[in-house]
Amino acid sequence: MRTAVAALTLLALAGPLGYPAWLALRTRCRADPAVPEGHSWPRLTVIVPAFREEAVIAGKLADLRCNGYVGEMELVVVAEDPGTAAAARGAADVLVTPEHRLGKAEAINRGVARSSGEIVVLTDANAALSPGALTALVRWFADPTVGAVAAEKRVLGDDGESAYWRFESWLKRRENRLGATIGLVGELAAIRRTALRPLPSGVAVDDLWIALDVLGAGHAIRYEPTALALEPPVGSLREDWERRTRVVAGMLDVLWRRRDLLIGRRVISVQLWGHRLIRASLGPLAHAALLCVALGTTRQSGPGRPWAAAFLAAHLPGVVGLVRGARGRPASGLAAVAGQVVFLQGVGLGGLWRYARGDRPALWRKPDRRPDQAVLPPPASREPAPRKPLPASAAPVSAA
Repeated sequence: MRTAVAALTLLALAGPLGYPAWLALRTRCRADPAVPEGHSWPRLTVIVPAFREEAVIAGKLADLRCNGYVGEMELVVVAEDPGTAAAARGAADVLVTPEHRLGKAEAINRGVARSSGEIVVLTDANAALSPGALTALVRWFADPTVGAVAAEKRVLGDDGESAYWRFESWLKRRENRLGATIGLVGELAAIRRTALRPLPSGVAVDDLWIALDVLGAGHAIRYEPTALALEPPVGSLREDWERRTRVVAGMLDVLWRRRDLLIGRRVISVQLWGHRLIRASLGPLAHAALLCVALGTTRQSGPGRPWAAAFLAAHLPGVVGLVRGARGRPASGLAAVAGQVVFLQGVGLGGLWRYARGDRPALWRKPDRRPDQAVLPPPASREPAPRKPLPASAAPVSAA
């Protein structure tokens, strides 16, 4: 039993502690990579896949116009419903209107096919970008070995969620010192067009698939912490559970399809195990097993009983924070972080269960986005940056 508990403890801690410790050790004498000199400003295509985003798409496009990219830029919207298409018409340079919902992966494929930029930026409809974010991303492509650049994601007004993304940022910065990060986020990412391959239509976690394509082709993925994508917190715990468990199931699907990258002593293999697989699924499974062992031990007399009781008691702040969030009274500070930790352990188990029963949809039920579910001010409150004239071949169009 002691051997089993020790093994489970090591597995449970490998993601949140073991992998970060390995990264810290490997990068202790390395500095952050310097932004390459000799910046050029290639033609940029920003693709916004959008489904039921009628309330926020106009603000999103205005936000992109105001971001201040210094080169030529075209905005491509793939609008998968009539309301979003109507709201984007006239504001997008290229409007793709498929006859039915495609899913994000296929929407990206359609957008890339209609684009003309050397660099492609993918961004979500409800994410606001920090000023100058596009320029900060593109400057890395002066290095021909760079295939993609990962941005920074932040969630506003949620201490637990913010702590999670700060931890993600630390991982990406340390991975960047090793030569590349796998931490692309769909809210904002830049990819060299020649490094983009068509995504399989059934892929539910497109950003991970793209990252593996880029790294597998021998390109580097850099991290740009000054390029921020800002999002509001998810509306309810139920919505967050649905989204996160779907992402874990989709991640497991991607890793199974690309399982060859998990084998070997390459840095990318260690990153996939530590940054993704163990932390998001195998670690929570080991954690759940330890909870079961502790519950059984507290019902028996013996020297392990006080330790088991202390282990269970350590989860109380997280449970309290989680219950408060479920009741619509979100906790703050340490309670919020503890609640997020407990929640993510449950998400890992829920995602494993969804994957095991084949529930990893590329299409999922999505309500209309409400105006309060974006952090973008209305378009009328901002002055767009001057638009550079587009070549005749890139004039605004609407296409099926």
